[in-house]
Amino acid sequence: MSMQQSLELLNKQKDALLQLQLLLDNELHQISSRDAEALISLVKEKETLLEQIQLQDEQLGKLLPDPLLPQQQELKSEILNLVKDCQYRTQINATAVEQGQLRLEHLRSLIIESRAKESLTYDKAGRKHSGNRGGGVSA
Repeated sequence: MSMQQSLELLNKQKDALLQLQLLLDNELHQISSRDAEALISLVKEKETLLEQIQLQDEQLGKLLPDPLLPQQQELKSEILNLVKDCQYRTQINATAVEQGQLRLEHLRSLIIESRAKESLTYDKAGRKHSGNRGGGVSA
């Protein structure tokens, strides 16, 4: 592989990772806004990009010379930094999803608790009972 070809392939990988950064930022926005349809579409786009990055990585592993020339090493270092940043952003997104699920679970329990309080009644002796308010009509 020529020096020029290897630099093109490294730059292509760098561009794909920069695109992944943007997708991860957009993903966090979609998680925050709870736009499920947009999020599903974005996740599919991200999966396709990740497959492309993986294939390019395999090519680079087979085709790059050892040891790398200084220009190649510089690009490889930039790529590795981008990978670390994307991993960090992915962790942030995962945390946002977890927190969103916790908020939904908390809201669910509050609603259940509220409904239970609404159905609380008292018997003739003044003891609390939960159940339906009015027992319906008996004839």
